[in-house]
Amino acid sequence: TSTLCNGPSYLTSRDAGNTDFLLCVSTQNAWSCFPGMNAAVRATVRVGLYTGAKVYFVHEGYQGLVDGADNIRLATWESVSMMLQLGGTVIGSARSKDFRTREGRMKAAGNLVKLGITNLCVIGGDGSLTGANEFRTEWSGLLADLVKAGKITNEEAKKSSHLNIVGMVGSIDNDFCGTDMTIGTDSALHRIIEVVDAITTTAQSHQRTFILEVMGRHCGYLALVTAQACGADWVFIPEMPPDEGWEDHLCRRLANQRARGSRLNVIIVAEGAMSRAGQPITSEQIKKLVTDRLGFDTRTTVLGHVQRGGTPSAFDRILGSRMGVEAVMALLEATPDTPACVVSLSGNLAVRLPLMECVQVTKDVTAAMSQGRFDEAIKLRGKSFENNWNTYKLLAHINPPDVKSNINVALLNIGAPCAGMNAAVRSAVRMGIIQGHNMLAVHDGFDGLAEGQIEPITWTSVSGWTGKGGSMLGTKRTLPGKLLEEISQNIAKFNIHALVIIGGFEAYVGGLELVQAREKYEEICIPIVVIPATVSNNVPGSDFSIGADTALNTITSTCDRIKQSAAGTKRRVFIVETMGGYCGYLATMAGLAAGADAAYIFEEKFGIRDLETNVEHLVEKMKTTVKRGLILRNESCNSNYTTDFIFNLYSEEGKGIFDCRKNVLGHMQQGGTPTPFDRNFGTKMGAKSVLWLTEKLKECYRHGRIFANTPDSACVLGMKKRALTFQPLADLKSDTDFEHRIPKSQWWLKIRPIMKILAKYDIKLDTSEHADIEHVIKKRGPLGK
Repeated sequence: TSTLCNGPSYLTSRDAGNTDFLLCVSTQNAWSCFPGMNAAVRATVRVGLYTGAKVYFVHEGYQGLVDGADNIRLATWESVSMMLQLGGTVIGSARSKDFRTREGRMKAAGNLVKLGITNLCVIGGDGSLTGANEFRTEWSGLLADLVKAGKITNEEAKKSSHLNIVGMVGSIDNDFCGTDMTIGTDSALHRIIEVVDAITTTAQSHQRTFILEVMGRHCGYLALVTAQACGADWVFIPEMPPDEGWEDHLCRRLANQRARGSRLNVIIVAEGAMSRAGQPITSEQIKKLVTDRLGFDTRTTVLGHVQRGGTPSAFDRILGSRMGVEAVMALLEATPDTPACVVSLSGNLAVRLPLMECVQVTKDVTAAMSQGRFDEAIKLRGKSFENNWNTYKLLAHINPPDVKSNINVALLNIGAPCAGMNAAVRSAVRMGIIQGHNMLAVHDGFDGLAEGQIEPITWTSVSGWTGKGGSMLGTKRTLPGKLLEEISQNIAKFNIHALVIIGGFEAYVGGLELVQAREKYEEICIPIVVIPATVSNNVPGSDFSIGADTALNTITSTCDRIKQSAAGTKRRVFIVETMGGYCGYLATMAGLAAGADAAYIFEEKFGIRDLETNVEHLVEKMKTTVKRGLILRNESCNSNYTTDFIFNLYSEEGKGIFDCRKNVLGHMQQGGTPTPFDRNFGTKMGAKSVLWLTEKLKECYRHGRIFANTPDSACVLGMKKRALTFQPLADLKSDTDFEHRIPKSQWWLKIRPIMKILAKYDIKLDTSEHADIEHVIKKRGPLGK
């Protein structure tokens, strides 16, 4: 048995034959559709069918609900196949003037009652979800009017006495309060960052200033995260207009950057940017200012609808899938007294929030902006938005204190390189300089620390690092255990007062070895922080590691291409080997994002009977209209059931039914430019680590020197559920499988059943955990974005 998502209270298997539960899924958005919607539709349909329900599509949004007839059609398992990688929504979305009228809603209600549908899953923005809630609120009145008009019978009205509503938010602007991320936002950031990376290369060549306008009429999330991810010189967002006289400040900042040798200036503008007086601030207006005042060669780029399109990112596919599953659970558990809820993301948890509370807080943000209460608007957006804003403000421009701290902080990378390491180094260096510290770069990991490859690193030397993959400092897997004498000598020689170690499992183990060495080497009694950075996502103390998202997107996009290669071939199964060591995170999440039929991992033991079951499952699948299969195998899942063995087994058992192809993805998973998530995550982790060290150094200052030997002076900084937390390295030892280099408890194992259900396996689930409806109003939006 397994737990689904973060634990629905129950999920029946198909044997239950839950035919009285009819579910209607609709993508409703007056303006557009977003990458990731199809993943949500697919998950909702398949989990609904899994429970034994009949599931209907509503084509063309609310208009289809009003028009009825062929617009409301039964969905099948196969009808949502091969749609994960598609942008937009396959069931269509349209504006509907008719649904805004009571007469139109009466028609919609009549169409649902005739089909016996009393459960509606709506994917859209706050306007669409508000409309759904209004529909639900007046449901009994609509039915009474339909009975009076002779459109439905009393018996039909009694059977459909109440309507359950669950919403999922689709919006690239991420403008809905109550969820960390809306479906489509991460994919939009991918499109934007691709453009930024392309622009910066030509801008550096020509010494240009680039002004990039991104979407965000009422919410500056895209602009803010983009600015943080590319190290922009300035960002304009509607929540926080610039102070009066911003024109002088902006020109001064750009001129200072050029004076320091920067060949590139980047300014990010949200389309809804405005001044304190409420006047629009446009990209053309900024261009004229920079050109007239500074004479800089300036270009503007307005991205427009490019941001709404394209292939969904791995994050959006997983988010849509998880939300779709949770939406079905919420509908299954709903009673007439249950308020309409929206499925949201908080940290790595899927949560349910009252729909109208979220809508109210979203409206409160707009009201705060219109009334000039901008600090409140930032807070109402949520903790994550507020943290992004504060981090960007600190790192965007050099503003060192008048008094130096005389503290030396050293940074080093340990283990295999991964995308996002450099973003963490950059933010740590800049935050350290802001705190008045001297920052030291250690090259080639613990080897470099032992050999004295240590040099000062400055504000300008880390410019442009957020978008660079790999490790600019150089990294090795060597552990410090045999180098302690030399390391302690160099800590003393270079007068190092604190260490920031950025890396994978070796960074964690190396940190532990340094802590143990404190008993013998007094020089190592300094504060230490470990920032997890590895594609394997196997560092204890953190749910996510820097670099894992980039690797996951690489695997997912590669699987898309591999599956597409069989478009003209009948009945083919692909066996794909992923990285991760003994950790099955990449294989599991890529399996969910790419629609795999199975993902073999070390943490979930399997034998020949399981392999046989999987082969038989694929044989049955090939009898349907879906002729392709995808099997993922974590590289160290089993020493005997190798990739070659599984390939040979499937090839032999599939003779005459399907043929097989094998792909070992290898080190391409470690390379490439970091995704927006890894850039942003690395930036926040690096900044937070130095702020923590600064406080810890004050605690450890005794009699004119730094002395740190308590367990809480050497910590891992990690994302745990909903927050970034510092956990002592020593406390994490009990949760570590050192032989296999993985944590003993891993949150993502609870998500594996989703992949199996969506692949049509009939599995039993643990139903011990429960996802209750939480509240957002009283907290004033701490879940944020």
